[in-house]
Amino acid sequence: MQRWIIHVDMDAFFAAVEQRDNPELRGRPVIIGGTGARGVVATASYEARQFGVHSAMSSIEARRRCPQAVFLPANHEKYSGVSHKIVQIFSEFSPLVETLSLDEAFLDVTGMEGLFADPVDIAVKIKERIKAELNLTASAGVAPNKFLAKLASDMKKPDGLVVIRPEEVGAILKNIPVTRLWGVGQVTAKTLGQLGLKTIGEVAQSEPELLAKHCGQLGYVIHQLANGQDDRPVMNECQPKSIGKEITFASDLFGLEALQTELWALVEKVGWRLRRQGLSGKTITVKIRFGSFRTITRSRTLPVAANLDETIYRTAAGALAGVTLNEGVRLLGVTVSGLETGEGQISLFAQNDEKISAVAEAIDKVKEKYGEGAVTRGRSLLSHYR
Repeated sequence: MQRWIIHVDMDAFFAAVEQRDNPELRGRPVIIGGTGARGVVATASYEARQFGVHSAMSSIEARRRCPQAVFLPANHEKYSGVSHKIVQIFSEFSPLVETLSLDEAFLDVTGMEGLFADPVDIAVKIKERIKAELNLTASAGVAPNKFLAKLASDMKKPDGLVVIRPEEVGAILKNIPVTRLWGVGQVTAKTLGQLGLKTIGEVAQSEPELLAKHCGQLGYVIHQLANGQDDRPVMNECQPKSIGKEITFASDLFGLEALQTELWALVEKVGWRLRRQGLSGKTITVKIRFGSFRTITRSRTLPVAANLDETIYRTAAGALAGVTLNEGVRLLGVTVSGLETGEGQISLFAQNDEKISAVAEAIDKVKEKYGEGAVTRGRSLLSHYR
């Protein structure tokens, strides 16, 4: 049976949602994120992309290229709500849906011919449903595997639909740059270039042993991908490996007390997201980037997985206390990893576990009903970056 995978990628998702909800933004360059001097662009509307603005670009460079753009902070609560509705649409077309992020997913539609004319028909109907029900556009790629489907979805953005059939793979991949192969970044691309391999077609024709000699085990992987081979299944129960939050300060932050205040505000967000997904984690990592751009991480591992703010904070604060703060801090982050399903918990004050859990449950119920920003602990009110 021929395998068919669809990759759906929302078009400039965050910006498109804001333009949909605010008619005054339609047709204008909109940039999500990067609102501060040290911010980074999360998403740029297609109007802004015409000026060369793209995700991960610094806000300073984005403003230089497109000074007339409207800069908005990311509203993750809103985008998550829309994403949930999109995934509900996907689930009506296939039981195998693997979400990669809020704005993209794979669907395995192999063997669905009894319900739909063909895989392309499914992709068309998904795009139509998203447009009709959510007033947003999506681009889709239809192909025999995940690599080809993702490649196809990016070929005719926005609002595109590209199909790569098995007999077309070689011709389509032939002249595409090697940087479009998964796993090939600037370093690997440079290595391949030194071997005279600049296109996927050239990689496909090369010897896998030669690639492995210069690129390690990755050489075998990219040789398979270059030949259109990718056996990875669509996984519809993909648990995140970690949950974290970080903030880049508008100006360098000095002093342990100020950092502890910001750390608590970050922990509140991480703890809430853990509990909302029914997860707990054992390893708490603090990330610090100084004004000189020197970056360090400090981790501590608990004997039992945790998801209560107090436990995460005290563990993270303990890691932070061991750092020498001889210069200002540009960025602070906290991440919980070693995730497990469930609510295993250890507290530094075990006798208060029951009370702490009850408070967390009450706060979570308010957030669930009125939004994440509806309630916060007193210390977070001192943060300037909530």
